[in-house]
Amino acid sequence: MKTHHLWSFLVLIFLCPPAMAQEAPLSSASQACLACHTGLHPGIVHGWEQSRHSRVTPQQGQQVDGLASRVSARDIPEDLASVAVGCAECHTARADAHADSFAHNGFQVHSLVSPDDCALCHSTERKEYRQNIMSQARGNLMNNPVYMDLAQQIHGQPRFADGKLDFTLAQRTTEEESCFFCHGSRVQVQGTETRSTDMGPMDFPVLTGWPNQGVGRQNPDNSLGSCTACHSRHTFSLAEARKPSACKECHVGPDVPAYKVYTTSKHGNIAAAQSQNWDFQALPWTVGQDFTAPTCAACHISLTVSPNGSLIAQRTHRMNDRLPWRIFGLIYAHPHPREADTSIIRNRDDMPLPTDFANNPAREYLISKKTQAKRQETMQGICSQCHAQSWTDGHFQRLENTIQTSNQAVHTATQIMQTIWDQDLAQGLGDGHSPFDEHIEKTWSRIWLINANKIRFTSAMAGGGDYGVFAQGRYELSNNLAHMQDWLNQQTKKTD
Repeated sequence: MKTHHLWSFLVLIFLCPPAMAQEAPLSSASQACLACHTGLHPGIVHGWEQSRHSRVTPQQGQQVDGLASRVSARDIPEDLASVAVGCAECHTARADAHADSFAHNGFQVHSLVSPDDCALCHSTERKEYRQNIMSQARGNLMNNPVYMDLAQQIHGQPRFADGKLDFTLAQRTTEEESCFFCHGSRVQVQGTETRSTDMGPMDFPVLTGWPNQGVGRQNPDNSLGSCTACHSRHTFSLAEARKPSACKECHVGPDVPAYKVYTTSKHGNIAAAQSQNWDFQALPWTVGQDFTAPTCAACHISLTVSPNGSLIAQRTHRMNDRLPWRIFGLIYAHPHPREADTSIIRNRDDMPLPTDFANNPAREYLISKKTQAKRQETMQGICSQCHAQSWTDGHFQRLENTIQTSNQAVHTATQIMQTIWDQDLAQGLGDGHSPFDEHIEKTWSRIWLINANKIRFTSAMAGGGDYGVFAQGRYELSNNLAHMQDWLNQQTKKTD
């Protein structure tokens, strides 16, 4: 080890405060990493020091049985099992599989740690996440020409020429901080470059699509997803993932207003008042003891038990396991897709949409009513820990009604829009044009993309009432419907 590396390592060992002392042995490789990066990247190292990875070996994790278990893999590589999960254990794992691996101080290192790397210890979670619609989020957008058309009309480069406004394809960097910020970018290696560092000149890979923590990111090892979307590096905190703010990054609206609705709901009000006293680290998570109102994770992901230890809901990283309906309108709310890859869906008009414009579902691609009932039963089991059966039944009956009435409102808007297209007052898919680029089409898409979604999320999450009415909910939906009808009447008079 070079002299300055050894000195940095000695400083790490002898000058760190007692609270930072390691409880698990460090591999020599991770010791070498820390010798430099403690000084170069203290924020990263401090975050890792606060993590369970720094204090518990995978072998120790395997010895935990039952519901408190965090390590699902049984066959962990021998060189990894008996040491703390440090820098090298993640950033040199499976080096041959990573196109972004590069020679660095005697190691083959890769910057991106992928879900397939995490699977060395968390195999069940990786398998579930692969089947989760989030892991396919990039492809579900990129491989669907209808969705990409909508995206282009939102973040494309505006251009006015020959008296017409249009939107050209967005720059890649614009896409990556727009729709693909959450859906996930494609990270690729584009050669190498030499940089000046405190340790002298070093070669590094040039990465496009980076940085990105999108849930469907395509990684240089060709895996899909990003664990850091919820468990930020380098603490990889269970507590962080259980708090609603973790979901806020992508679910704040107005198209998916889950966080906004939650913060104005009774559940969100309780969390705001009491969550400082909750135990977000406990595993399993005990209802009424560790927390007293649900968070996003409590309903959709977390392993929860009753105070007597009875299992309420098993942990899952396949987020749709408790979701009977996909209430995000495309353009209607519909039963959840069977497969995570939704780009394979074709409706009766051979469009890659889960319903046609008349709300006829593409049933062979969507879950059955039996599966919907099973998923709803699982979700209701969570609700019943704090609510009587009459409350739970009433809530879900109301949600079902909201889905039907909001779909009917969207159908009415689509009938008006179809009339406009049929009368050649606007140019849509039937003419080989975008159905999203003209002003009246944007009004139509706002009805299902913003207004109906606000209404459904408000109903589904039992709160945020004004989001279902005046805050871009029913009031604006009815106003937009009236605007579409008035526009049609005016245009029809012009042609008479």
